[in-house]
Amino acid sequence: RVYPALRPMTTGIGSSTPNPVLKKRDDFEDVLEERRNSSDLRYALRCYTPALYKGLVPCKASMLKSIVLQSDSLQYVVGQSREAVQEEAALLLEEMAHRLQLGTIRFFAFTLSKAFKALFRGVCVNEEGIQRLQQAIQEHPVVLLPSHRSYMDFLMMSYILYTYDLALPVIAAGMDFISMKFVGEMLRMSGAFFIRRSFGGDKLYWAVFSEYVKTMLRNGYAPIEFFLEGTRSRTGKSLTPKTGLLNIVMEPFFKGEVFDVNLVPVSISYERILEESLYARELLGVPKPKESTSGLLKARRILSEDYGSMHVYFGHPVSIRSLAQGHISRSQHNLLPRHIPQKPTADTQAFVNDTAFRLVRLQEENMVLKPWVLLATLLLQNPDGMDLSTLTEQADWLRRLALAFGAFLDWPDHEPCSKVISSSLALHKNLVCVSGGRVRLVVEELPGAESATEEAGFNRAVSVLSCASYRNQILHLFVRPALIAVAMQTANCSRKDEVFNCFNFLRNVFSNEFILCPGAAVQDFEEACYLLGKCGAVQELQQDLVMSQSGQTTLAFLCSVLDPFLQGYQVVFHTNTQKYRYVHTFTRFNVSTCVMILITAYTIKSRQTSPHSVQPLCAVFEVFSLLILSLTKSTKRSNKVPEKRTGKESDSVLWSTLKAVCVKTLVLI
Repeated sequence: RVYPALRPMTTGIGSSTPNPVLKKRDDFEDVLEERRNSSDLRYALRCYTPALYKGLVPCKASMLKSIVLQSDSLQYVVGQSREAVQEEAALLLEEMAHRLQLGTIRFFAFTLSKAFKALFRGVCVNEEGIQRLQQAIQEHPVVLLPSHRSYMDFLMMSYILYTYDLALPVIAAGMDFISMKFVGEMLRMSGAFFIRRSFGGDKLYWAVFSEYVKTMLRNGYAPIEFFLEGTRSRTGKSLTPKTGLLNIVMEPFFKGEVFDVNLVPVSISYERILEESLYARELLGVPKPKESTSGLLKARRILSEDYGSMHVYFGHPVSIRSLAQGHISRSQHNLLPRHIPQKPTADTQAFVNDTAFRLVRLQEENMVLKPWVLLATLLLQNPDGMDLSTLTEQADWLRRLALAFGAFLDWPDHEPCSKVISSSLALHKNLVCVSGGRVRLVVEELPGAESATEEAGFNRAVSVLSCASYRNQILHLFVRPALIAVAMQTANCSRKDEVFNCFNFLRNVFSNEFILCPGAAVQDFEEACYLLGKCGAVQELQQDLVMSQSGQTTLAFLCSVLDPFLQGYQVVFHTNTQKYRYVHTFTRFNVSTCVMILITAYTIKSRQTSPHSVQPLCAVFEVFSLLILSLTKSTKRSNKVPEKRTGKESDSVLWSTLKAVCVKTLVLI
């Protein structure tokens, strides 16, 4: 596709709401610049005197454990059988608790300085956000909520806070790390506390863990840090937030034990992700390597690679007290003593869930997008490659469209577009090559004809999925307008209510694929209409929504953004309904039938206009579970109960389907 120049438009960074006030974002400073010009040892051993919560001196880690074990909440759960259960509780606490030591922090400060200078061209931080965080830490308990794209995230967070003389966080880490000899204990002594991936209904473990976190929060021991998404995103998209830990840190406010809690969303953006190839292989079914010290030592070869720059944006602190005003009544917690556990009410859980989605949206809005994200988007829509001149022209077009939609884009102002693109292509030479003035995706070639087809297909898929993980970083910007573009193409008329119905249906289907806040369909529709009108793609009349004369290019691009997901879902549906009939349990509610008809109709239309756009890149393992989850939610909304299957039968069907979908994906790619 060739996307011509946009009509004149405002290219400033603005809010996505109607009649927005231009949003000024903070300036960045490179924290590695000083490190390159001074001694790392002097940096690690410098005087460290962070400002603390209300000026209090934190208690020692051993005292913190005593407070938890003697708390009324834990004693209530322990009950009468005190000795045996109390001993088990002490062992659980010993397993999870951190042992923060300044000496270990200084060791990491020295070694990470060496590593980061080798890996990154720069680590850019918004210092205004640091100043806001410093003030927030002194006023109320603080919870840091970084985005999670790499293992580097939590190391970088502690490194930055140490650099700016802020209180170091205690970090929720998975039990996977504790099995790493030497490294696990080093992480514990740098502030990590370890939690199991699943509690499995263990009430004692839950009581010990929740009381440990709440005690640190109530006492202002240190900022608490955890990842709302729960795990690293392998696809580059934000994951649906997990609310377990968020419930725990909000509970002291609900019960009146603290005046307020500040939630600080942090957006961490990488120009090149260290695990990009590993993620693509995991998505295609290759087992995740187990965390180990030997594996870490083998990974030291990455120090010779260039991973470009990264940006860390500390967002504005979000006050739980302000959010809850008018939405949550805390009086219900006065009916029982505070130490007695209470199950959250439906209103409370809805509030926590809504807050979690808002925070992830804030993370997305402050993600800094690199030029490569735009190039990856265009290259995936042209799988046979593009002329460098055409790629340059279209990248400039897409840059202006992204800015009009409110993108936070790191694009050098005073450099020619061609130079910016050449630099970006050079950094990602493992994914793309330039030959004879043409840009193509790199596919590793294998010797021998035997099994070459299968291996070549797999390597092609790894390359494409790696590229797609960067394309996915910009989806939060385009997904709502893209849903309208698809709805306009699929609806039978231009009436706004018909387009909205189709938009809302697609939004529900993709509710687990993208961060779409529950109950915000009307707001999303109106904001997307505003953006499309702003760039001249559509005209919003009183009752109709029609494409403008110059809007076909923009709408065609937006439709192609959703192509991989629509076609990926179609592959999953086709495989299940035709061969395994797993989804037929939902057909009596017309859920899968409606989705199949809608997606097939759209796909046929899109192939008629663009026959080379077949990109079922998202038909990988996670799509099946996301799709089934969407269908399950749809059936719950219809108040019907799907037919039951036994656990073994269901697992067998699921596993067989996953393998079949993956094989079909490789063929189609």
